[in-house]
Amino acid sequence: MQAIDVMTPNVISVTLQAEVQEIASLLVEHKISAVPVVDDDDQVLGIVSEGDLMRRVESEGDKHKSWWLKWLSGNNPVDYVKSHGRKAGEIMTSDPITIEEDEPLYHIAALLEKHGIKRVPVVRKGKLVGIVSRADLLRGFSVTATDTTVPADDREIRAAVIKEVEEHSGVAYRVNVIVTDGDVQLWGLVTGQEEKLAAQVAAENIPGVKSVDNHLGITPPGMSGI
Repeated sequence: MQAIDVMTPNVISVTLQAEVQEIASLLVEHKISAVPVVDDDDQVLGIVSEGDLMRRVESEGDKHKSWWLKWLSGNNPVDYVKSHGRKAGEIMTSDPITIEEDEPLYHIAALLEKHGIKRVPVVRKGKLVGIVSRADLLRGFSVTATDTTVPADDREIRAAVIKEVEEHSGVAYRVNVIVTDGDVQLWGLVTGQEEKLAAQVAAENIPGVKSVDNHLGITPPGMSGI
């Protein structure tokens, strides 16, 4: 399996000028933990994660530090911008690691481990086309213990299922799909049993689908994000 077989497509992204409040709202609304930052050509410039936003929250606590603790800890211009910036371009992690669609899963796993990151954007000719998280990798490894080539039919089925779910089923959040020899797995979060069933029916109606294993979870009441 490769990145294209497990990645979340149609990624939510922001521009350099996106305000921090807007980014936080996107993370909550779409129940995601990070957004890539792109230019007008969808080239990946950076990534803003929950951790980047949390630095701003933590910096609020610094206001209550005594003057001598602040003096001992020193002042760093880079840290200051990260913790006080108001736009994506100011708080993002710049020049993030990216991968191509044909990157094998075991290479991606090694990359995440080596760099201590939780997700990696997927690009095609430099343009953002998806994102692979640790959870996506686990789902991929759960259906294959080796790095095998996925038949073109499975990729066509996956694309058709994703399109049907996103455009016609009424499911509010993005559903990730893994297909192995026509057997479909649905992963992610939905708002209720109705959406969970709608996603399953959408997958079952796609030609070539042999079975649907529905792992979709129900969003707990009041849940603000992942």
